[in-house]
Amino acid sequence: MSKKFDLEERFIAFAADVMDFAETLPRTFSNDYLANQIIRSAGSSALNFGEMQGTDKDYINKGRIVFKELKETNINFRILKRRQVGQEEERERLIDENTQLIKILITLIKKRGNTSESF
Repeated sequence: MSKKFDLEERFIAFAADVMDFAETLPRTFSNDYLANQIIRSAGSSALNFGEMQGTDKDYINKGRIVFKELKETNINFRILKRRQVGQEEERERLIDENTQLIKILITLIKKRGNTSESF
């Protein structure tokens, strides 16, 4: 029996994994700041993705919010990477998942909006 692809569940798993990762960071002022930011942006991307229903306009508007939050998550991860903070293998896995979610989201928004608009 094949498992149904569930993108909403993938966003939820990503947000939960980011939270777990953030809780492993050493407690410093800078790390706490970044951990809070990355939890908020990853969590917001999952919550807003869950609200991407309704009209095409609503779908695209919520999709753009999700895109913004994923981009913020990506920048936070790049800062953590530059500072060499957190377990490298898990950090790289989450960066990759974030990038994949961005690509999937852009494709969904373009298809729904029938637009070639760039993000």
